[in-house]
Amino acid sequence: MVLPAVIAGFDVSRVFIDGGSSLNLIYANTLRKMNISLANLRPSDTRFHGVTPEKPNFPLGRISLDMQFRTPDNFRKEKIEFEVMDWPSQYHAIFGRPAYARFMAVPHYTYLLLRIPGPRGPITVKGSFVWSDMCDRDFNRISESFGMQAEYDAAKLTTNHDVLPDVGRSSQNQQTFDTSKNAKEVQIHPTDSKKSTFVASNLDVA
Repeated sequence: MVLPAVIAGFDVSRVFIDGGSSLNLIYANTLRKMNISLANLRPSDTRFHGVTPEKPNFPLGRISLDMQFRTPDNFRKEKIEFEVMDWPSQYHAIFGRPAYARFMAVPHYTYLLLRIPGPRGPITVKGSFVWSDMCDRDFNRISESFGMQAEYDAAKLTTNHDVLPDVGRSSQNQQTFDTSKNAKEVQIHPTDSKKSTFVASNLDVA
């Protein structure tokens, strides 16, 4: 479920509502677009799995930002602590269980709705099927780039850089086809005898 929110005073359109995440995540590129310097990050000892295979992921640090859901006559704002990750994502931020608890939020995934208590009654935040579909398509594109990067890293580990490629080697030891030996001329055009080529004379008849 993808919902809009206001983070650090900026309208953010792609916040992924993930009740299965134990972390709130925001991406370094999102902070850059907000003109928030990464020098403001605090150290983090968090690590987690499940994003890239067979190895843990470590955030750049953590940062606390005001996060707000609102309607014209009602709004709710809380300070949320985010782990900051520096990799491509189809989302601007991920709203995990710590943010759920802070906002006392109740999601309705079937209808793409989030209900949270507000000072003037419940606030209903509506998601978008269009945004969700766009994020799914972006995910497929980004996941392919992760796969290509993994293959590139694996190739670097297995490539012997001391061996020159074939194009850089001397051609003295390379065998070439000698048309004067063991070759015969074959006409390749049915009516023009001038159009011919040479093939090995010991080829099997098709």
